Amino acid sequence: MSAAEIITLGCRLNIAESAAMAELAGDADDLVIVNSCAVTAEAVRQTRQAIRKARRRRPDARVIVTGCAAQTDPAMFAAMPEVDRVLGNREKLFADAFDTSDKPKALVADIMTVEQVAPHMASAYSDRTRGFVVVQNGCDHRCTFCIIPYGRGNSLSVPAGAVVEQARRLVDGGVREIVITGVDVTSYGADLPGSPSLGLLVERILKGVPDLSRLRLSSLDGVEIDERLFELITGEPRVMPHVHLSLQAGDDLILKRMKRRHSREQAVEIVQRFHARRPDIAIGADIIAGFPTEDEAMFTNSLKLVEDCHIVHGHIFPYSPREGTPAAHMPQVAPPVVKERAARLRTACAEQRQAWLATQLDRSVQVLVERSGLSGHAEDFAPVRLSVPAEPGKIVTARVTGLEPDGLIAQESPHV
Repeated sequence: MSAAEIITLGCRLNIAESAAMAELAGDADDLVIVNSCAVTAEAVRQTRQAIRKARRRRPDARVIVTGCAAQTDPAMFAAMPEVDRVLGNREKLFADAFDTSDKPKALVADIMTVEQVAPHMASAYSDRTRGFVVVQNGCDHRCTFCIIPYGRGNSLSVPAGAVVEQARRLVDGGVREIVITGVDVTSYGADLPGSPSLGLLVERILKGVPDLSRLRLSSLDGVEIDERLFELITGEPRVMPHVHLSLQAGDDLILKRMKRRHSREQAVEIVQRFHARRPDIAIGADIIAGFPTEDEAMFTNSLKLVEDCHIVHGHIFPYSPREGTPAAHMPQVAPPVVKERAARLRTACAEQRQAWLATQLDRSVQVLVERSGLSGHAEDFAPVRLSVPAEPGKIVTARVTGLEPDGLIAQESPHV
């Protein structure tokens, strides 16, 4: 059976929603859906490019554009001759929206007026070995660099029962690892009756899906990690020793200008607490290079944060102004300086990563084998290349025998 073509840009949440749209669109093989991203100006440019390429490649297809870029600037996409319809983030998960006949070209509601969890929000998808479950959407915070709240709306949480059901369905289908994801995952539950926390949700998943081998959490806001969640991350074997923190900067004044809610000291402290309780934990972080007004001393504080927080999974973003955000109107750092600072941050992260990988030589690691049978990830999310193929989807014990530029080489241990 033929199906709609879906082009996805951006985050895991978009990927999960694309999977839901694929089911809704069914066998509409004349349909191309572009699920856009708005996180940077470059992401919007790539979306427009993807639309034009899709139209050239499939001149007779219906092209629908949705996602965060469509939500924040529907008029721009509606004006493109290649586009047949523009759908907002709320509308894209209703099947009748894909019927482009006798309807307005743009169907985009005010995302801030959405107050209830739509059925699609309990969405999930799998890459055959790892499953992703969306537990939350939107964001109540207003970081000065970020357009996403205007594309996703306010924070809305999926009731725990629906989350557990999605996780159970994936595990019953053979998935060994579940990743909990959303826009602002650590804000989970504040809008639900009784205000259940993310930690309570994790407990519900672990109890309700006993056959789940691994649970991993996507990006967390350190100031929202309460004691229940901290205890689970540091003491529950099925919760992976891998924490990705939304740090963004390592200078207190820049953090204030970003409207972040943590200080540099708090960031370092939470990492120290993690390592004290679970020494094998691996720290990842998002850091923005060249935020407006950042001088060399401020940047040095961010550079030093890489070492102070032992960041081994670094995601470095060179700042670019996003129209519609307060930071776009602040004094900008020259683009060549932004680029150079991003490169220095990436180098610092790479050095931390190599030193960390080197500590794992001759150790045994638990590897979730991915599709090729020759690669996978350890519990701390270190990439592992297996010297002998193993069964995809299986978790194997392997001994680390060597290093690669960005990962480990390991050989599966013989069965005892």
